Amino acid sequence: MKTDRTLTAIAFMLMALVLFDAMGLIIKLLSQRFHAQELAAWRNVFGLIPSLIVLYASRSWRAGGKRWRIRQWRLALSRGLILTVAQMSFYISLGILSFATASTITYANSIFAVALAVPLLGERVGWLRWSAVLIGFAGVIWIMRPGGDAFNAAALLPLLAAFCYALVGVTARLMDDEVPTPLVNLYSSVVALLGAVALALATSGFTPITRVEDIGWIIGMGAFGGTAVLLLIGAYRMAEQSDLAPIQYFGIPLAFGLGWLFFDEAPLSELFPGALLIVASGLMIIWRERRLRAQGILRQ
Repeated sequence: MKTDRTLTAIAFMLMALVLFDAMGLIIKLLSQRFHAQELAAWRNVFGLIPSLIVLYASRSWRAGGKRWRIRQWRLALSRGLILTVAQMSFYISLGILSFATASTITYANSIFAVALAVPLLGERVGWLRWSAVLIGFAGVIWIMRPGGDAFNAAALLPLLAAFCYALVGVTARLMDDEVPTPLVNLYSSVVALLGAVALALATSGFTPITRVEDIGWIIGMGAFGGTAVLLLIGAYRMAEQSDLAPIQYFGIPLAFGLGWLFFDEAPLSELFPGALLIVASGLMIIWRERRLRAQGILRQ
């Protein structure tokens, strides 16, 4: 049933939020000793492991002859290039901005996802959801404060990452249904890995890992990120973007709490009231969806 699939997609999205924040915390911690391109490379190396495990556990993939080639391989590789830009933008911003600020701005990907779903997927989005999207975007602008004395150009990086992450998520719905989700992720992750390695070799190189605990952090970073992406792609392939977009907003208070707990950051003046507008936009969409379904009315 569609309702069951939507509920499962929401559960996947919530789990992905927790894992993404855990990955972000590790990246911010390691950014003191490693460059963003290095971290992106390591994240993709160990992020491949969850995808490979899930793929080999897939009965449908094994029954289909363990096929690696997919019909839409160009789209899959293009998603990897977009993912490379998203990762680099977000990882650099984590080393400059507070954890909560960088993470909150990336939640603009929900706004971009709703907007991109119209031309790319042909979804119909009514006036109330468009209004909610505009309110959420106003919240993002409020946090960034362009033109103000407190404006930090680095805030554009997580916004770029948000757009790219949304594009990666939305285009997952364009992949053939019979293609396993972990295989879709593998294509993108391999391209992102090659891109990050090329950037690292062309710029800073790779910093020697001299601390045993850093090895554990790096493995955890990749495992959390790889698993989160699998959950995210699975969610996007099971439900419409406009259903999932508001769920992501609940990651904002989580990011704020984690930033305060682990880095003693409490950027209240930066985040509010902008963050409240972002959350309010998500709650508007949720209220509208529940009301329509309770009345048995199709989405307009």
